[in-house]
Amino acid sequence: QVQLVESGGGLVQAGGSLRLSCAASGGTLSSYTTGWFRQAPGKEREFVAVLGRTEYADSVKGRFTISRDNGKNTVYLQMNSLKAEDTAVYYCAAYRTSGFYYITPNRYAYWGQGTQVTVSS
Repeated sequence: QVQLVESGGGLVQAGGSLRLSCAASGGTLSSYTTGWFRQAPGKEREFVAVLGRTEYADSVKGRFTISRDNGKNTVYLQMNSLKAEDTAVYYCAAYRTSGFYYITPNRYAYWGQGTQVTVSS
């Protein structure tokens, strides 16, 4: 089964940018549907973006971009114009591609450990 490891989180000022990476092993990401989720303190885990039939949460549209490098077996989340409300732990997640695209966390079987993103205002 595929294992996912996120990196690239950190502290950034509002208006800045970060690029998160999700490196996969034990499986080829082109066989999986991959998404990004985030969870802020005291809140439920929420959808951010999914690759394939690419979709974004309304709160990040026009600011975040999800992409994949098949040669590196890695999925990225480019985050621009960051806001304080983007502060959260960001998770990469995946499920075997089925022809359906899901944005609910319980549809994703594989998860990374998460990476903290903190945006200072």
